[in-house]
Amino acid sequence: MDGAGRLARSLRSLRPQADLKAAAIGAVVLLRERLGLPRKVGNNPAKKQRLQREQPNRLIALLERCLPNRAGVAATVLLLVGSIGFGVVRGGHLAEFTAALSDTRNAMANSAGFRITAVAINGRKQLTQDEVLAIGGVNGRSSLLFLDAATVRDKLKANPWIGEATVLKLYPGQLQIDIVERTAFALWQNDGRLAVIADDGAVLEPYLSRRFISLPLVVGKGADTRARDFLALLDRYPQVKKQTKAAILVGERRWNLRLKDGLDIRLPEHDVGNALAALSKLDREDRLFSRDIVAIDMRLQDRLVVQLSEDAAKAREELFKEKKPKKKAGDA
Repeated sequence: MDGAGRLARSLRSLRPQADLKAAAIGAVVLLRERLGLPRKVGNNPAKKQRLQREQPNRLIALLERCLPNRAGVAATVLLLVGSIGFGVVRGGHLAEFTAALSDTRNAMANSAGFRITAVAINGRKQLTQDEVLAIGGVNGRSSLLFLDAATVRDKLKANPWIGEATVLKLYPGQLQIDIVERTAFALWQNDGRLAVIADDGAVLEPYLSRRFISLPLVVGKGADTRARDFLALLDRYPQVKKQTKAAILVGERRWNLRLKDGLDIRLPEHDVGNALAALSKLDREDRLFSRDIVAIDMRLQDRLVVQLSEDAAKAREELFKEKKPKKKAGDA
């Protein structure tokens, strides 16, 4: 028993030394592998045979020789990044992820002194400063350093109210925007919808504000693009224009005029200028627009057809009856 006990105590006392020796040997082996030094095998043929059996596959050995150091780490990082990117796109969070990256980048630039501290906007009339900035995508988080002037300009020009735009970045914190606004030209009614249009027919906005109520009104399909030429012709005859409430394009071929008192004037497809001149003369000389009529048809070149109102037609019929001579007694 005493001998066995002494042996056990001897083994316990030698165990820390054995552990330290094994750790030292392991450290030396790892250092040799890091430095690329060959292992010292010795003359034991059994060890040599065992090492030869443990040699890696040729393909793996080829990859180890050809690939640069830390290629595995780089491949792992790329795999993780690709997995994250796939998850973001697949989950529909790409816009949120991009916005978060942009905000982070802008925050760093703002901290470095590139915050937009002054904005000058020239040429605006209908749009407010906040509307211009919102259209251009400029907000309180934007930094002058990462602001893309070309992108801001393209966003501004995409708005129907803005015809031209110039964006200048004045470092470190000033932004200048020059715009040329389109002019509201007329109101266009089509399919029951009313919109404000420019002189080239571009729809600027739906008609919601009464500030555009004084604009001329054109109605019908195609009237938006043909309004400029017709209204320019109508301007030459103020006697007719001041009485006109709306110009109606019929069949995309010819115009009708609806006057403020409800009178309809059917203009010809051709020689519209001559028809407007004749109307102006008739009203000036005979007060045509003040008569009790509901429609004037000028589509025929050789005549003017007038349609009386219902009351005027009855009065005219009774007048003819009174003027008709009575038959005498004894007449056959």
